[in-house]
Amino acid sequence: MKVVVCVKQVPDTAGGVKFNPDGTLDRGAMLTIMNPDDKAGLEAALRLKDQYGAEVTVVTMGLPKAEEVLREAMAMGADKGVLVTDRVLGGADTWATSTTLAGAIRNLEYDLIITGRQAIDGDTAQVGPQISEHLDIPVISYAQDIKIEGDSVVVERQYEDRYHVVKAKMPCLITALSELNEPRYMTPGGIFDAYQKEITVWGRADLKDVDDSNLGLKGSPTKIAKASDKVRKGAGEKVTLDPDESVSYIVDKLKVKHVI
Repeated sequence: MKVVVCVKQVPDTAGGVKFNPDGTLDRGAMLTIMNPDDKAGLEAALRLKDQYGAEVTVVTMGLPKAEEVLREAMAMGADKGVLVTDRVLGGADTWATSTTLAGAIRNLEYDLIITGRQAIDGDTAQVGPQISEHLDIPVISYAQDIKIEGDSVVVERQYEDRYHVVKAKMPCLITALSELNEPRYMTPGGIFDAYQKEITVWGRADLKDVDDSNLGLKGSPTKIAKASDKVRKGAGEKVTLDPDESVSYIVDKLKVKHVI
């Protein structure tokens, strides 16, 4: 069984975010982490490796420094890492990103592709499903549990206050929630082994069946009108009440918000 996991190196928002003049994130100037939903997807793949002996290949697209997130993934237990990096791929929106990743994945053998539900820097939840469309395979999103049955995958798909049980034949793509599991830690031995392995690096020339018009900033139909690293909050509602009235007021507000 072969599993491909797509991960993204995202800004560590605790350290603040910075923007380029064109409105895109200045990723080279920020501290980064592995996207939380992607890490849960990686852990799901590693559990399939533990249970079925699956081979886990991790793919990321980004600056050369994104090699760090692949080393982290391999230190956790992934077998291989693929970095897709090229200047012409910079500034990509979800469409251009999914086109690029699909072009890279076409070079790989896979039974299952796992991506995070969404990235904390964009919150679109579009890239995973778009990859499945490019590759013409089924997609199951919002996975909170994953099981393998023969040549099929069975997924509990989160849906508001309940879940759906969805079964699909592989190859299939799944988008994982951060609530799916508790990702394991890197081990000292895993870290040592990760830095002994080679990272496969692909550029534009290595992408299969993609057109230049769909890549990078020029191939991105999404246009950013304005970007800011600070969001102004409203002043909120201010009231002056005596203690008894305050209790009733707060309880009523909590009921309206369905907190109680």
